Amino acid sequence: MNPREIAMSVFKMSLLAASIALAACAQPGLATAAAPSVPAATAKAKPTLTIKILALNDLHGALESPGTFTNAGTAAVPAGGVDYVAGYIAAARVANPNTVVVSAGDLIGASPLISALFHDEPTIETMNRAGLDFNAVGNHEFDEGKDELLRMQKGGCHPTDTANTCKGASVGTPVPFEGAKFKFLAANVVKKKNGETLFPPYGTRTFDIEGKKIKVAFIGMTLKDTPQIVSPSGIKDLVFTDEATAVNNLVPVLKAAGVEAIVVLIHQGGAQTGTTPVDINACVGNLDGSPIKTIVSQLDDAVDLVISGHTHAAYNCQLPLASGRNIPVTSANTQGRVLTDIDLTLQRGNRDVVAVTAKNVVVDRSNVAITPDAQIAGIVAGYKTLVAPVANQVIGRIAADVPNTKDAACNMPAGDLIADSQLAATVQAGGAQLALMNPGGVRSPGFIYAGSPIGEGDGNVTYSESFTVQPFGNSLVTLTLSNQQLHDTLEQQFPNCFGQVTFSKVLLPSNGVHYEWDNAQACGAKVRNLTITTSAGSETVVDVSGTVLNPGKTWRVTVNNFLADGGDGFSVLKGGTNRVGGGQDIDALTAYLAGTQAPNPPYDPAAANLGKPRIVRVDAGTVCP
Repeated sequence: MNPREIAMSVFKMSLLAASIALAACAQPGLATAAAPSVPAATAKAKPTLTIKILALNDLHGALESPGTFTNAGTAAVPAGGVDYVAGYIAAARVANPNTVVVSAGDLIGASPLISALFHDEPTIETMNRAGLDFNAVGNHEFDEGKDELLRMQKGGCHPTDTANTCKGASVGTPVPFEGAKFKFLAANVVKKKNGETLFPPYGTRTFDIEGKKIKVAFIGMTLKDTPQIVSPSGIKDLVFTDEATAVNNLVPVLKAAGVEAIVVLIHQGGAQTGTTPVDINACVGNLDGSPIKTIVSQLDDAVDLVISGHTHAAYNCQLPLASGRNIPVTSANTQGRVLTDIDLTLQRGNRDVVAVTAKNVVVDRSNVAITPDAQIAGIVAGYKTLVAPVANQVIGRIAADVPNTKDAACNMPAGDLIADSQLAATVQAGGAQLALMNPGGVRSPGFIYAGSPIGEGDGNVTYSESFTVQPFGNSLVTLTLSNQQLHDTLEQQFPNCFGQVTFSKVLLPSNGVHYEWDNAQACGAKVRNLTITTSAGSETVVDVSGTVLNPGKTWRVTVNNFLADGGDGFSVLKGGTNRVGGGQDIDALTAYLAGTQAPNPPYDPAAANLGKPRIVRVDAGTVCP
């Protein structure tokens, strides 16, 4: 037994002894020696109350069902959609009125066009009506910067895009935009100027057990590496502190307020190992090596439950705290396909959690026991009508799927297409000779050949589909890099190399760029045989031995503003000079795909003139890291 369990055992034994003694005193003529004969079962059981917690993570503004979902050993079912998420929440509240609904971050950001075009106001409005209570801010909540995130909480119309904000009159919601009725939480996001948290560090819910008020605290946090993966300009006056430290510092504060039941909502996670699809209620691999396991292992023993996110994975684990005591650690996939259904039992006597059970449940749209929320469905339908003229426009054609999946060398067909579009958009305006695209900016599933339900037909690409693949609204920046800087940028693709602190982020190059990498080599020597081909000819930048040739030679390179500002840990790019701003990335993609309309041939990802593969891996690795 750990120290906390021993203390609890001693406490329970003392209460039992006291109750026996009181029973003896209450019965005249009963000898004290007879007290041990009183059966232990006659001691009054301590009252308890089981509350329900429903959790989701990484919704990413998925108002509509993103498609089917398959859990291991089961058939695929239509899943997700905020109307059905709300239906599951309503059913849980009918069964147990003591229900709390929480999100572990990325509720908004990287959203489909139906939400993103309207600056994610539709997601906030529908989740208000679904009954969300708390959202721990994730990294994508900061996609449009701190001030826009504050507007999401407080309400009001967008300050500049007046055409795509405050559409309540058309969809049946208040005007101006109402803001979130649930609370954003951010215990480890503080303002540089005064050290105060941007949002409350925690929220509480109070429950009654036979007249005694019991509080449950929900601590919310985002990952401390957020500055590495969002545009730095939007968060320049914020500091993201260590997650475990932030929680542990709050424990004495909460205990002083009489709170013993503590739930952590954190936008950081891990993933199961093994084949896909995995069992959403398993914990294969025990999340070994994951950030969330490391964080949990540092948490105070007062923590009772951790609800996580960020990795878009589903798992249901028992992981050890710093004390060695195991607690549930859960995650619920992404885009509203899965909810985590948690029963948390509170005890009246010590106000603490005495039992936790958790189960991940698919949000199955074919479940006849669930009634979708009609009001929310109506709001979604209203926004779908507003966005349809833009969303359903066919902007190009493809000859086959162009997915965002990666091979062992980290080539990605959808990323190649986007890099080529960015180069094409900036050759004249910025003098670009090559382009680099970050893989995290290319979202699932890529460009799919099969037609969608709107009926655009096989091979046709709509604006909505393109926006889903590239939803961030970044602008293009063309800058000058030397051979040495270009080499160093590619070396920063790998963790712990040249100051890189995040996991591997292999950039997708435009046509004409070819290189090899060897993960078995030391930092600074991983990139080999880097050549760049332009209309002027082909030039070797890094030779077969990893030596940079002509280090001062310069190139005009296009990246998005996220990368140009050092996003994803690419700090070398911040040193690029002679910057020229370009248009938005989605506009570059739209213009490029326009060239695939008839009578021109459709875009073929296997075409020989695209110069693939652009990246070659020479070590024995078989999976893109």
